[in-house]
This record gives sequence, structure tokens and C-alpha cells, in this order.
Amino acid sequence: MKHRFEVLDIFRGLFASLVFLFHLGPFANTLVLNNRFVENSDMFVDFFFVLSGFVIAYSYQSIGDWGQFRLFLKKRIYRIYPLHFVMLIAFLGMEIAKNMLNPYVKVNNLVNPANNVYTFFTSLLLINSTPVPGVHDVSWNIPSWSISAEMMAYLVFGSVVVLIHLSNQVSRRNALYALVAVISLTGLWAVSNSFQINYSFDYGFLRGILGFFAGVLCFNLFNNTHHAVRTWPEWAFSVVEIVSLGLIVLCIYNGEVMKPWGAVFEILFFVCIYTFSFEKGIISKGLKSVGLLHKLGQYSYSIYMTHALLISLFNVLFIRILKFPPEAYSYLFVVNFILIYLVSSWTYRHIEMRFQYKTPKKQVREAEIRK
Repeated sequence: MKHRFEVLDIFRGLFASLVFLFHLGPFANTLVLNNRFVENSDMFVDFFFVLSGFVIAYSYQSIGDWGQFRLFLKKRIYRIYPLHFVMLIAFLGMEIAKNMLNPYVKVNNLVNPANNVYTFFTSLLLINSTPVPGVHDVSWNIPSWSISAEMMAYLVFGSVVVLIHLSNQVSRRNALYALVAVISLTGLWAVSNSFQINYSFDYGFLRGILGFFAGVLCFNLFNNTHHAVRTWPEWAFSVVEIVSLGLIVLCIYNGEVMKPWGAVFEILFFVCIYTFSFEKGIISKGLKSVGLLHKLGQYSYSIYMTHALLISLFNVLFIRILKFPPEAYSYLFVVNFILIYLVSSWTYRHIEMRFQYKTPKKQVREAEIRK
């Protein structure tokens, strides 16, 4: 990417942190975590899908043949799979360790029926967001279902883009993208007879495709209108930024009412991403002025993928071994997050960046630098 949407990247980090709080909530007994906003923050996963579609559309709508499609998939696998694999192996190690330590440390859910050989391979193959027979819950690294959904979205997007170019339908591509989104939403409707979208291990792939193509349409709208819209006064951007974020907070807080109408979140995130992609309002400027938030965005994928394991280990140490009460999470969540941040900074540098796809020219350059 030639341009980095810094504020959107910051939001990715902030919302990944809120998903961490959502997963920490069941271990805690404090209003800091056990409140309606945090308890419905799982819906921020859909922001990731929409944003992913936005940034992928920026870089990859020129895929013109199946050779380029394979290269696109190769790059995306290099980007998301190494950390997914490392965390899956880490969870396997934790399952083995807790059985070995059970005689000495009290372990809740010693036998987790969701974590078995079968679901290990559904996670390994990244099909853990599809309705696989015999799978009845999320398993192993719980957030990884969304990485599976992301991968399914890449497959559909790349295929659709190639077919658009091969059939000379570029002028109609937005209509075709919208059609894919409608098909996905129709599939979700067929499951629940509602606009509910918060599925994970079973129909999460449809949720991912819906959000992703909403993001693709969002980018194309931005691309076609940004020259004209950018001339708007800063106060207008500030108003829209405040209103869009306010509506998101309100809908998340009232999640139990809004989740049956979950497709509304796709619209809200569409508007939010479009608005903040200009980075011209007062909130954008405030967010960009905080250096730590940029790091949070940079480490967001690692935060998202490592937090479930670190929550479990943290809970064993502080609640099971050191006997802190669940109420202590009113402040321990800060310590837990600092740990996640530090681990994520390491996994970002040594796993995400180390294993990303490199062109042959880049590989030669790096070899020369090492010499």
C-alpha cells in the first residue's frame, strides 16, 4: 500500500483491545468489564471485516488473471497464517500442560470437549468458520474463527475480481460486489430468519464475506468521491465523526436489542470507515497525536490473536494460584493488557514481519543488508 490510513489503523487497535475486554469479562466481577458496552463488544469484529475489505480493495482490484490470484492468496496467507499457526500450537501446549499440572493447580474445564483432534484440524486448515459436521462451538484459539472467515472472503474476492476482468465487467463491478454482499446476507437470513450476523464457528464465513464486501464498496465510494468531499470544512468532518462514533457506541451498548438487526452494524462501520478515511475531523486529529495509539494499531493483529491465550494464563496465575478475587479485575485488566501489548510487540516483529511475503528483489536486498 502506498498510503496508510492511520486513523483507521488506530481504530483497529482500539477495537481489538475492546474485544480483549469482551473475552476477559466472563472471568471478572466488576462493572469496569461487566457492563452492557463491553459485553456486546464482540460486534467490533465486524469492523475488522469491513476495514479489511476497504484496504484490500485499495491494493488488489487489479487482479486480472488466475496467476495474479494465486499470488494474491499467497501474500494473504503469508500475512495471516504464521501467527495463527503459532497460537494454535501454543494452545495445544497449554492443553497438554494443564493436564500435567492438574494434580498441583486447580484447573477449570480440564476437559474442554470443543478442543479435540477434529477441531484442531479444522482450525489448522482455517475452515473453523464454516458449518463442519460435528463441530458445535468455537475451539482452541477462539478468535481464530474470524481469520478463517477472512480467508474465505479473500477467496471469494479474488475470484470475483478475476472474473470481472476476464469478462470485461469492470464498469459493473460495484453491482457485482453488492450482489455478493446481498447473497451473504440472504444466507444469514436463511439461518435465523432475521438480520442477525453474530455467528462464529458455523456461519461466520458469511458474516466475514458480508463485512468484507461492504468494505470493498466503501473504498470504491471513497475513491470516487474523495476529491470532492475533501473540500468540505473541517467542522463538517468533526460533526460526522462525532455522530458516527456516537451511534456505534449507542448500538453496541444496546447490543441485545440491536443484534437481531446485526446488519445495521455493517452500515455503521461503513459510514465510520468512510468518514475517518479522510482524517480531517477533530477526533481524527486527536487520535493521530497520540503515539501509543499508532503502536496499538500496528500491533492490532497480534493483540487480537494472542489475547485469548494470555487471558487464560493470567487467570491461572492471579485467580487460581495467587487467589485474587474476580473483583480484582477492576485493575488487573490493565496489568493483563500490558502483558498482551508487550507479547504482541514481540510477535509483531518476530512472527508477523519475519514471515510476511517478500518479493525476490526484497529478499536479495535484505540478504545484502545482513552482509
